[in-house]
Order: sequence, then C-alpha cells, then structure tokens
Amino acid sequence: MTKKQKAELIMKMLDELYPNPPIPLYHTNLFTLLIAVLLSARSTDNVVNKITPGLFALADNPYDMAKMSIDQIRELIKPVGLSPQKAKAIKELSKILIEKYNGKVPDTREELIKLPGVGRKTANVVLAQGFGKPAFPVDTHIFRLMHRWGLSDAKTPDGVEKDATKIFPKDKWNKLHLQMIYYGREHSPARNWDIEKDPITKAIWQAEGKYPVTK
Repeated sequence: MTKKQKAELIMKMLDELYPNPPIPLYHTNLFTLLIAVLLSARSTDNVVNKITPGLFALADNPYDMAKMSIDQIRELIKPVGLSPQKAKAIKELSKILIEKYNGKVPDTREELIKLPGVGRKTANVVLAQGFGKPAFPVDTHIFRLMHRWGLSDAKTPDGVEKDATKIFPKDKWNKLHLQMIYYGREHSPARNWDIEKDPITKAIWQAEGKYPVTK
C-alpha cells in the first residue's frame, strides 16, 4: 500500500468520523487562542479548558494580561504543567504584543516563534485555526499515528510535520490535523491500544498483510 493510497484511505475515514471537528481549546479571540495553545504544552486540553475561562474573564487581551503580576497569572494556571515558566512567558509575550504589534497577534510563523513560550507547534495551531493559513501542527497524537500508519519514521515532531505536509494535500491540513487529534484520543491511544477499536490502523495493516498476525 503506497503512502498516497494510505493518505486517501485515512482522509476518507476521518471525514466519515469527524466531518466538522471543532477546535478543542476554549478561546474567544486570537489572543486567547494563543494563550490556550501555549498552556496546552505538557498538559491536556481538558485541564486547560477548566482554567482558561477564569483567566480570560480577567484578561482576554494583552493589555489586561500585562497588568497582572506573574504570581497572579501563575495562581490561575497552576493546574497546568510548567506553570511558573508559562506564567512568565504569558506576561512577557503580552507586553511584546502591546509594544511591537499594537496588541495584535502576528500572523507569520517567524514572528510567532519569537514570542516567549511559543514554539513551532503553538505557532502552527494559531496560524491554522486562528488565521486559516495552511499549517500542520504535530502533537503527541499525530506523532503516534504517523508512525503507527507507516507514514513517517522521523524522530522529531518537525520531521513528522515535514512528512505529513508531503503526503497530505495542503488544502486539507487545517481540518486534518484536528481530525487526527480526535481520532488518536478516541480510537488509537498510546496506552491500552486495541486494534479492534482502531479501524484506520486495522484497515492499513490488513491491506499490508500485517493483520491478522500469522505465526
């Protein structure tokens, strides 16, 4: 089974399962999307979604966020991983957005990744889901699926991103990465994985003669 054939099968099955995948992180504007994605690193979307309504009720823009102390921000985001570093980054990036971008979130990857606490994956999510620009953010679910489906053997998220952008059509990236996240969570987890509950992997492995396993 070629990678192109796999890609066509995957996109078809994901469209059937998740025709209109919502953005999983609670946000109200571009700034809150940026902050929510930053907070989601080393944490789950569920944890982030529990704390961000309270945070954004106090500060849903860089001007209000910059007025808060690092300790105030940290207290509100304490349940997420790396909260001390993230609180400092949120305070600093809010000041930079005010001083350099008139309070607006920049719309290029190059500018986004210069902001404190913003890496390539965070920048890609903001570009894709905030600005509608083609990008393929790679989280732990997508990293796992690309390997499980035999579409990449890259050792880093950046490497997997390169493979994904070569295999899948550019106009599908923004929707597809969301579909893959939901699929990874619900059908193809890292732990307690059951191929019988993972129809895409099962279909690929059957086509490649890997399933059922013969001895």
